[in-house]
Amino acid sequence: MALRVAELFAGVGGFRHALDGDSFRTIWSNQWEPGEKAQWASQCYISHFGAEGHSNEDISSVDSSRIPKHDLLVGGFPCQDYSVATTKAAGIHGKKGVLWWDIDRIVKDKKPNYVLLENVDRLLRSPTTQRGRDFGIVLKCLHDAGYAIEWRTINAADYGFPQKRRRVFIFAARRGTPWGRFMVKHGASPEYLQRTSFFARSFPVRQEPVIDTSDREPDQVLPDDLQQVSDSFEFHFLGSGLSAKAQIWTYKPHPQGAAVVTLGSVLDERVPEDYFIPQRDLPRWRYLKGAKAEDRVADNGHRYRYSEGAIPFPDRLDQPSRTILTHEGARSPSRFNHIILDPHTERFRRLTPEETEKLNGFPAGWTKGMPERKRYFCMGNALVVGLVRRMGETLASTLADPALGVAKPASFAWQRGAELQH
Repeated sequence: MALRVAELFAGVGGFRHALDGDSFRTIWSNQWEPGEKAQWASQCYISHFGAEGHSNEDISSVDSSRIPKHDLLVGGFPCQDYSVATTKAAGIHGKKGVLWWDIDRIVKDKKPNYVLLENVDRLLRSPTTQRGRDFGIVLKCLHDAGYAIEWRTINAADYGFPQKRRRVFIFAARRGTPWGRFMVKHGASPEYLQRTSFFARSFPVRQEPVIDTSDREPDQVLPDDLQQVSDSFEFHFLGSGLSAKAQIWTYKPHPQGAAVVTLGSVLDERVPEDYFIPQRDLPRWRYLKGAKAEDRVADNGHRYRYSEGAIPFPDRLDQPSRTILTHEGARSPSRFNHIILDPHTERFRRLTPEETEKLNGFPAGWTKGMPERKRYFCMGNALVVGLVRRMGETLASTLADPALGVAKPASFAWQRGAELQH
């Protein structure tokens, strides 16, 4: 039987496009863009999946009773300030308008067996004034709701996708499920995060000789209450880790490596003239992408020395693309937007919306019908579909017993002291 999925912050449907099939069935979704009269992402979602079970309203206004019971909750949520405050009347409150608290509310009300979330990788080290606090709040909320949790920062380009896009993924399993029990039982073992974890099965990492075969002591322990986390918790989270029974283990993964898939592999052969760069704009493009060391004057008259390194001009076609950003489609010269030398015409041009869709793993034309600038915006916010598809395959194949298919332990290293240094 397919797992029932609820999708939050659905965008144009990356999670659903990756998961729907024999093993997963999305029964409810929500997408709402604040401050926008035309809800283009939601309309795109409906155009592909239909309106049944889809909500286009502020998730904060959606009572949990309106969300059907589901097995897996998924979503990509913004990285914000997750600080909490205590009031005499109602206990702990999260900062108003921060969408994490809606995830927390829905998780506690609906109690799905599994949760799969995506965020920018800076979540692990935010805010700058109290490094690791925000992710500590996420872990504490999920722990208090009855979950064991894994996380992993993944660069899509390391695993055979044509874009250098780094995101942190969070997988949580209720402690009474097969995966939850497996994580609690084996999470402290030296080989877990390198070899038998949920993420290591989908995205293998390099394994090294053994140093110590005994279970690791936790690298950190979550405070007893959420207010303590908000007020004083700090920790240097590495790119992979696990939290079980309020204990935290963290590890710096080294991707095993995969065949490189390039930006050039997604390029269209025929491109409308509108995407080619006028000759008059090329000097400005070159300047913005070049290295700089120059004197500047601020609006208030303050003089300062400004410097920055170079960005490739044009972007290399024999490597994965740089990260697609929400303003990718801007027509004016830009330091961060892509500019390529078209291999068919040998002229400089921008990427097309269809090419950015393919870089994220969507079929070309997925966002067709909305304004062009919104097409780029949606792809700048999107996830790489193939990453989630791999995670879905792992979950589906290990749902009954995560120990199935696990070979006897090999040799592994933690190099714990060096990795925990800033």
